[in-house]
Amino acid sequence: MADNKDQKQNQINIELDETVADGTYSNLAIINHSVSEFVIDFVNVMPGRPKSKVKSRIILTPQHAKRLLKALGDNVSRFEAAHGEIKDYEQPPIPMNFGPTGEA
Repeated sequence: MADNKDQKQNQINIELDETVADGTYSNLAIINHSVSEFVIDFVNVMPGRPKSKVKSRIILTPQHAKRLLKALGDNVSRFEAAHGEIKDYEQPPIPMNFGPTGEA
């Protein structure tokens, strides 16, 4: 068991400024990958509007992408245990020429 000194050395001080804390709404994620990275573009698509912009882009190593997948799956499972199953409603297909293409 680690002592209190070891625990303090392993802590990371993470700051969250007000602009980032407000968050950015996204209802579409476009995921591309190369051999060395995963790129996730978060988009807000509005009904009746033919054009949307990427609101945020996150670039991850393959290892971090796998950790994110696991962490998101764990959180969805805990959410559903507390609030019931999340229904996945049928969505219209996104045209194949929608959004950026992935290259590294």
